[in-house]
Amino acid sequence: MYQNTPSRSTIRLTRRGRLVLIATGAVVAGTAVAVPLLSLDSDKAAKPTALVIPEGWRAGQVYAAIDKALARPAGTARKALARAALKLPTDAEGNPEGYLFPATYPLNDKTTPESLLSFMVDTANQKFNGAPMAAGAQRNAMNVYQAVTIASIVQAEAAAKADMGKVARVIFNRLERGMPLQMDSTINYALNRSTLRTTDADTRIDSPYNSYQRMGLPPTPIDNPGEEAMRAAITPTPGDWLYFVTVKPGDTRFTADYQEHLRNVAEFNARQKKSAQPAK
Repeated sequence: MYQNTPSRSTIRLTRRGRLVLIATGAVVAGTAVAVPLLSLDSDKAAKPTALVIPEGWRAGQVYAAIDKALARPAGTARKALARAALKLPTDAEGNPEGYLFPATYPLNDKTTPESLLSFMVDTANQKFNGAPMAAGAQRNAMNVYQAVTIASIVQAEAAAKADMGKVARVIFNRLERGMPLQMDSTINYALNRSTLRTTDADTRIDSPYNSYQRMGLPPTPIDNPGEEAMRAAITPTPGDWLYFVTVKPGDTRFTADYQEHLRNVAEFNARQKKSAQPAK
């Protein structure tokens, strides 16, 4: 167990990987981007010929996109899971989260929810089970499913692609030291929401996805990560970092020193306070 770790009530890691002080009541700025997929505004609209699944979407978002693209009633894709015979790893226990691979999928008159879901999972297996990914997972003493789980957290937490390797290293360092991950992205997943604000009460919810209260990785991925997040999960950037905070866009600071982190947080809070003041 890593000693001299700040108490859970003093630090918080936000959805975009920003640690802030609960005592300061800081609110983290960030953007959850939802990419419009298709326009089916009227009967005159042409049938879509492709479905784009962005990196980091959760399974629920993918199901809704499939229903919309194929003009099916809401809930159709989710119900199709039982008939799709998806080739998921045993650890997934039938849950495709993490394996609905983000990509562009062609559509035609014969496309069904089952065929789309199978296509996505087959694509994920092709990407994740190849020699580089599988060997990378083994090199880090984990199986592919655990690597996908870490990649999903990296996808949710990294403010920029350039930070993914460092975020992955923070996850590994915390796991190795017996520290809770304390990721707000896992709390948001548990509560089926996307928000920048997590309360102290949120961190006490009874859920296996509560990485404040439970040690180790969540039981499943929390979204569907792309290849870059997966590469970060199997080849994390070397470093001793335990904390990180995005002080401003393009300026994410990683550190192993808690006092240095507090100074970074103070700068972040000062910037937030200044930006919140009304213009004169």
